[in-house]
Amino acid sequence: MTSANQKAGPPAGFRYLPGYLSPEDQRSLLAALRAVVAEAPLYQPRMPGNGKPMSVRMSNAGSHGWYSDKAAGYRYVSNHPETGRPWPAIPAALLAAWGDLADYPAPPQCCLINFYQGPKVRMGLHRDQDEETFEAPVVSLSLGDSAVFRIGGAERRGPTSSLKLHSGDAVVMGGDARLAYHGIDRVLGGSSRLLQDGGRINITLRRVTA
Repeated sequence: MTSANQKAGPPAGFRYLPGYLSPEDQRSLLAALRAVVAEAPLYQPRMPGNGKPMSVRMSNAGSHGWYSDKAAGYRYVSNHPETGRPWPAIPAALLAAWGDLADYPAPPQCCLINFYQGPKVRMGLHRDQDEETFEAPVVSLSLGDSAVFRIGGAERRGPTSSLKLHSGDAVVMGGDARLAYHGIDRVLGGSSRLLQDGGRINITLRRVTA
């Protein structure tokens, strides 16, 4: 039996692009994300079943927003769970990044914004499997403090490898990597000056329907 702490290279279809966003691009994108969050405030989703709040706060842009609560679990919703309003449009800079990186003929439908703040905030191993189709890759961008990113394969307990993601880095998960288990082991506080109060923002762009 393999264990999660065994080493393995990233699965086929995993692409890491360090420094994809320039410092100027990062500042511009941060301003656009602040506008999104002003319209769609950060919320704290809850685990299905036990209702335990996740440590990461979230928001969304696009036609589909990812959400989870105790009663109905992981899913996509068209409106903000607290304000009841539709999600804001995906910022133009992120649509451009998708066009550059995804190699897919249709635009993203969900822009999930994850905000990590505090020494104990992390994201356990999971895979993005709540979509109706997995043909398009997931495109991920990092802003703010660096983080230790872990990626495995199709089995949760399979071997994994890790790398540090820094502000401005991009990751593309397509092919075999599209349904690979991955997570954030820890955020390295104080490693970036982009966010005045520290923390990390991760943006993932996804197609939800075919």
